[in-house]
Amino acid sequence: MNKQDYLSVPVEHLDIKVVNVVPLIDMMGKTAFQARNLARAAQIADAMVADEKASVILTLAGSLISAGQKLAIVDLMRCNAIDAIVSTGANIVDQDFFEALGSRHWQGDIQAGDATLRELMIDRIYDTYIDEDDLRVCDDTIRIIAERLEPRVYSSREFIYEMGRYLDENHPNADSIVLEAYRRDIPIFVPAFSDCSAGFGLVFHQVAHPDKHITIDSVRDFRELTQIKVHSGVTGIIMLGGGVPKNFVQDIVVSAEVLGYEVEMHKYAVQLTVADERDGALSGSTLREANSWGKVDLALEQMVYGEITTTFPLLAGYVYHKGSWQNRQPRKLNTLFTADNPLTAKVETPNMSGIASVAN
Repeated sequence: MNKQDYLSVPVEHLDIKVVNVVPLIDMMGKTAFQARNLARAAQIADAMVADEKASVILTLAGSLISAGQKLAIVDLMRCNAIDAIVSTGANIVDQDFFEALGSRHWQGDIQAGDATLRELMIDRIYDTYIDEDDLRVCDDTIRIIAERLEPRVYSSREFIYEMGRYLDENHPNADSIVLEAYRRDIPIFVPAFSDCSAGFGLVFHQVAHPDKHITIDSVRDFRELTQIKVHSGVTGIIMLGGGVPKNFVQDIVVSAEVLGYEVEMHKYAVQLTVADERDGALSGSTLREANSWGKVDLALEQMVYGEITTTFPLLAGYVYHKGSWQNRQPRKLNTLFTADNPLTAKVETPNMSGIASVAN
């Protein structure tokens, strides 16, 4: 078999607009186990979208875009149901941006010979394939974007905004999370930005320009996310998986308090995961546990234990077809970070009484 024999059947993205799942989810709410949990989670997600005071933050972990979940996310962005995103680098760079450049993910086989795949320059994510040659193009495009920016420190949000600008100029018809975020002023944060194709492109950029280059500051990400919490007041979080994105978005409540701001815990919180809480790991830690840290309110929270490619389309479809988003105004949270925004100055010179009380 040659390379094209393996890369022959593309992954197709689910379209939540096609099927109205609301009656199904409502029936599931009258059953038990994870079906009832999923129904309650979908209702909470709809409630946060319906709350005119709430900003909705989506977190992405695992390999979701390669598994056909991109269009569901893009559709929620297009109907103003998502105001900010915190993600792993793989979902945003290796997968969404990668596809926006014109490449595809392909249906594969978990029984395929991985040594053979390696010889053919095919990378495997469980039962999907990626052409390594295409991925190298993605790496180099990150380098090209870095080359045209002023050498300085950037948050991942700033750099991803420039990725969106690049797509708008060169691939304007792509269905892309990065492109949609750029056009709608939805900030995307990738706190571990170098842990993906972006890392390879930026390493090449820094080696080529040892004295004048760009770098990504995860502390700046944390500060900007905290700024969003301070500005928004009421917040809801939809977490797909766990890991670093989950921790970052939960921690902004504590960060704001440490800086001396009086903020509410996340009012709404939903997590879809397969992780188990018994080993104490972050991805499986419950939202009730997060309440002990002062991060998540317990009134409107729900864990759902199930594989995300089955649970998320149902939840997203419920939010879309319920239609609570129809009168929702876009938050345009990227505009918080313009130089003339008064909140920028406020966060730069915070009330430090919180830190003082901790020290004492």
